[in-house]
Amino acid sequence: METRVAVLAIIIENEDSVEKVNETLHEARAYIVGRMGIPYHKKNVNVISLVVDAPQPFISGLSGKLGQLDGVSVKAAYSNV
Repeated sequence: METRVAVLAIIIENEDSVEKVNETLHEARAYIVGRMGIPYHKKNVNVISLVVDAPQPFISGLSGKLGQLDGVSVKAAYSNV
């Protein structure tokens, strides 16, 4: 199946969801190219930028799964390649 490169912007506002986000990303590790996590203590949020190279349905599913967690927002930007 053809893959696409995408960046997922993940903002975690509920600290109770951090562990579940990390578990979910661990399950997706085969498709993760890079990850940068920034705890922003001033606003009490965590921000993760995630670069993936995966089939389109997998990226959509991962975004949806993460976005269903309490206090987690996810947006995806896709490359044209």
